[in-house]
Amino acid sequence: MYQYQVTFTDAVKRAFENYCGFTGRASRSEYWWFGLFCFAANIVLTYGLMIFGAKVGVYASWLFQLAVLLPSLGLAVRRLHDIGKSGWWFLINLIPLVGTIIFIVWACKESQPTANEYGEVPNLTE
Repeated sequence: MYQYQVTFTDAVKRAFENYCGFTGRASRSEYWWFGLFCFAANIVLTYGLMIFGAKVGVYASWLFQLAVLLPSLGLAVRRLHDIGKSGWWFLINLIPLVGTIIFIVWACKESQPTANEYGEVPNLTE
């Protein structure tokens, strides 16, 4: 069995389709492609809209961050499910620096190769 990597556009679509979905699993590629999308969109909104004034870019960036808050949270929880951890482990990010480093290491881990209590392996092909 082989776990294929989702594309950039598929990852963004899946994140918004599961807008507040906290059940199931999300692959490593799905999580990181959506993270890249959010980062790039923030850069474009913040600096690209500064031609209309500095505050316009900042406010647009804030609105975007508010719009992707729930999809990002749901995707992070599903990513933790993929490595066999409870979604409540996301709260480890509240520990300054150390918690964030631990979460990043977990987000970089490979998926569990078999089904776990949170569902089947995502993106599995024969």
